[in-house]
Amino acid sequence: MMRLHNLRPRPGSRHRVKRLGCGESSGHGKTSGKGHKGQKARSGGSIRLGFEGGQMPLIRRLPKRGFNNAAFHKHYAIVNLDDLNEFKAGTVVNEQLLRESKLVRGHVAGVKILGNGELKHALKIEADKISASARAKIDKVGGTIALRETRLPENVDVTEKETLAEAAPKAAAKQASSKRSASKTSPRPKKATSRKS
Repeated sequence: MMRLHNLRPRPGSRHRVKRLGCGESSGHGKTSGKGHKGQKARSGGSIRLGFEGGQMPLIRRLPKRGFNNAAFHKHYAIVNLDDLNEFKAGTVVNEQLLRESKLVRGHVAGVKILGNGELKHALKIEADKISASARAKIDKVGGTIALRETRLPENVDVTEKETLAEAAPKAAAKQASSKRSASKTSPRPKKATSRKS
């Protein structure tokens, strides 16, 4: 019968620790598998990734050209359905509530709901993005989904946000027309003047 005092790990699951620096009697030879002297043979001696002995490393020798879209990538906070089971039925789940419950942290572009797990009761979910599987599971338990529109900066008032959203396409059209008119009109040539001395 198995008792607490005779519990043993499964044979082969645990290995003897390789003790380094214990001399020839350790069973690993004189240098314990570390070779002869040098930086990597010392205790705690290691070389960082990309270090080339002090010469200019490859990552700095290569030129950096072109456009990288990674700087403009939007990061969304990922929340799964099984994380939402801690809320009571009928709760309005939005970004503010998720931040208060520590499910969303840091600076993110919005919240995306994924369908990992099962939702136990109906919730009113407000998010920026949602997967197809999560949508199907929320509809199955009778929950509702409200997708938020693209957000303008938070320090702008609601009325200002509406005017900014309306004025953006007009400003773009005006700028394009001004460029066209500027290309059509060429500057007049200056008259040649001679100074008498």
